[in-house]
Amino acid sequence: MGNRWVIPDIHGCFKTFKSLVEREIGLTKEDTLYLLGDYIDRGENSKEVIDYIIHITEESYNVNYLIGNHEKYCIDAWEADRNRLLGRSRVERDWRKHGAANTLKSFEVNRPRKINQKYIDWMKQGKYYIELEEYVLVHAGLNFKIINPFEDLYSMMWIRDFKVNRDKIGGKKVIHGHIPMELSMINLFLDNPNYGFIALDNGVYYGNSNAGFGNLTAFNLDTKELLVQHNLDL
Repeated sequence: MGNRWVIPDIHGCFKTFKSLVEREIGLTKEDTLYLLGDYIDRGENSKEVIDYIIHITEESYNVNYLIGNHEKYCIDAWEADRNRLLGRSRVERDWRKHGAANTLKSFEVNRPRKINQKYIDWMKQGKYYIELEEYVLVHAGLNFKIINPFEDLYSMMWIRDFKVNRDKIGGKKVIHGHIPMELSMINLFLDNPNYGFIALDNGVYYGNSNAGFGNLTAFNLDTKELLVQHNLDL
């Protein structure tokens, strides 16, 4: 039986992601890979990241992936742009403030609607959350202010501050990305069983200029090991 690995926000850093999967993890077809969303934007190789995920899935590796807020930006901009003759939609203008230019460049297009629909369809097929025996995997987090946190799909992609109520999720722990955390904080979450969540995003696109940030992480759900791959794309 293989290991289960969780990787958060990749943000177009293809070389870093590929190295983490192939060299650090050494992914086998007995393993399971869980990806927490935000495959695009910021970095320069968003298309390559998605192509790689599609490739290893087609090669029968066990890959499960969530949709992140950056994929939602792209989907909404693509759909809005299909109905416009001139100018940019509001959602495209918002998306461009958060790294869209690099994504469009990686697809070699200048408008969202020119992205091949197969990539949009792939993004749409991403799950909002994955529930395992001990954990709930989600891109951003859960809204515990409502009776059933699993009903708020918007918060799963966008929420930035939440207090975990484990009684509402069967005593499980939340694992998420979305908000970059300094590496020492990530290790603190892992070392302290009293935390109701584990935040894994280390802001890979920051690069090495930010102390404590700029890495892509992978967390082993079975051994509790954390692998850290420094950014190879910058």
